[in-house]
Amino acid sequence: MSNVLPNISVVILAAGASKRMGTPKQLLNWGDSTLLNHAIAVASKSKLKNTYVVLGANYNRISESITESNISILNNKNWQKGLGSSIAYGVNYILQLRDKTEGILFMLADQPFIDVTFFNTLINHFKVDVNCIVATSYENDKYGVPVIFDKSYFSELSKLHDDSGAKHLLKQYKSNIKVLVPPVKNVDLDFKTDYIKLFNDNFKSE
Repeated sequence: MSNVLPNISVVILAAGASKRMGTPKQLLNWGDSTLLNHAIAVASKSKLKNTYVVLGANYNRISESITESNISILNNKNWQKGLGSSIAYGVNYILQLRDKTEGILFMLADQPFIDVTFFNTLINHFKVDVNCIVATSYENDKYGVPVIFDKSYFSELSKLHDDSGAKHLLKQYKSNIKVLVPPVKNVDLDFKTDYIKLFNDNFKSE
């Protein structure tokens, strides 16, 4: 069995306007960092080399807040169309590089409990050239990001255009998915009350 690491790129989806949060959640504090910089740090400390951050709303403000220099920052000017447009933007950017990418790992900026260990576990379960999808478990038998898609799905991913993201692809190719359960409950931070509670639980206990 080959120990060669697949050529997987990371795409961090962070283009939304955070309307439900009421403020750009990419910039919210998380420990001594921000939610977005925390996500970037997880990707940067993983086994993978190439990380792309797709921004859109509040592009200038958010791009200036990024502290990691060894990444590529992309500007999806059609971010209003939803998550699918940012997925497609990232995929099309990578495709035009022609660097023989074998898989893309998509993650969000608002899942602070996804750590490097779990990130690398996702990578370890990915198999090249077998139409592989490795997804993360949620409650109620749901699954999604972080998720790795094999290159065989790039064409379909590159055509996404609405806010449903890649959900229909996950349903369509369910039989090809390996679902992994993270060590800590997988949460998205969409509302200010959720963020404040989790922040206080993790950083204000003293």
